[in-house]
Amino acid sequence: MQTSLTAEFLATPEGREADAILRACVHCGFCTATCPTYQLLGDELDGPRGRIYQLKLMLEGVPPTRTTQLHLDRCLTCRACETTCPSGVRYARLADLGRAELEQRVPRPAGERLTRWLLRTLVPYPGRLRPFIALGRLARPLLPTALRRKVPAKRPAGPWLAAARDRRMLVLEGCVQAVATPATNAAAARVLARLGVTLIRADSAGCCGAVSTHLAAPAEGLDFMRRNIDAWWPHIEAGAEAIVVSASGCGTMVKEYGEALRNDPAYAAKAGRVAGLARDIAEVVAQEDLGRLKARAEGRKVAFHSPCSLQHGQRIRGVVESILRGAGFQLTPVPDAHLCCGSAGTYSLLQPELSGELLANKVAALQSGGPEVIATANIGCQLHIESGAAVPVRHWIELLDEVCS
Repeated sequence: MQTSLTAEFLATPEGREADAILRACVHCGFCTATCPTYQLLGDELDGPRGRIYQLKLMLEGVPPTRTTQLHLDRCLTCRACETTCPSGVRYARLADLGRAELEQRVPRPAGERLTRWLLRTLVPYPGRLRPFIALGRLARPLLPTALRRKVPAKRPAGPWLAAARDRRMLVLEGCVQAVATPATNAAAARVLARLGVTLIRADSAGCCGAVSTHLAAPAEGLDFMRRNIDAWWPHIEAGAEAIVVSASGCGTMVKEYGEALRNDPAYAAKAGRVAGLARDIAEVVAQEDLGRLKARAEGRKVAFHSPCSLQHGQRIRGVVESILRGAGFQLTPVPDAHLCCGSAGTYSLLQPELSGELLANKVAALQSGGPEVIATANIGCQLHIESGAAVPVRHWIELLDEVCS
């Protein structure tokens, strides 16, 4: 499409990037067919094409309004539109650039500002988050049913094993996952130890930066990225083979560090190296000799929910399913598997009604095949689906760990 962005914005790296993305869009509308919010609301402005048009107007100098903000807030950034787009439009990146710009132009009410500040101040910090989750667990019996189901149950991590061989990979412990489901990375360590790889933790690493980035605080997000790079770099120089990420949402972010920091002369090269080393746990496991795991699931029925960040963000499709089938699990059919569950980072907290509708649809689809357990690959999806499912919800690496001898 043709654009005429304001000269002031076009003079910035962000402006030139946004202009290139906008020009790639031909407004064909294929994206609307797979957009979860468009399917629910039927409003062109709540689909990718409509949101792109609204962002284009804003960046060309048309004053945005609270209505503009509302439609962009309703976007899940699930990236299903990117999978569908024949022109390769990088919608998610445009949305993040637009959110940051929109935040400066349209003031939010005090309540919204406070909520978003609290999320950015609490969620990315395990030390701050841990007491709140512990308190929620203590009060769980007294909470209303709907709220009680949102409090994650305590999950013992179990031992963190090391391999006999001298192969080492870094692991991102993250923020919410480190507190709510520490069993996930511990299970990943045990599986990889059986495959001859030791997972090592960098103590000063933390949140991948996605929470701040997607809540229109890009500078804050970049600071999280720099901190992780600094924490990982000595291990990378010492020969760590990869950076393993078991939360697919975080993996999507880490794989984009090089792009995010390409204009930072002090970090550009390191960020590119880190992005190149980032691997989803499924990518790592799939490359090893799985016969060494001696896995025997004996036909246990599993419904696999492929997170948007895995299938649309990282474009990893069918890999987890292949691993689970190879281990002996029976995968049940999941209708509309390309659609979002409604978690989407902080979306379930900021857009509870839309998120709730998407959750109900997703749980119905996942449970339609009568599984014993639901497996997924992202902490946000796991906790969100767990709040509405009638069967247990686990990270797939934990299921694999359980059936290995």
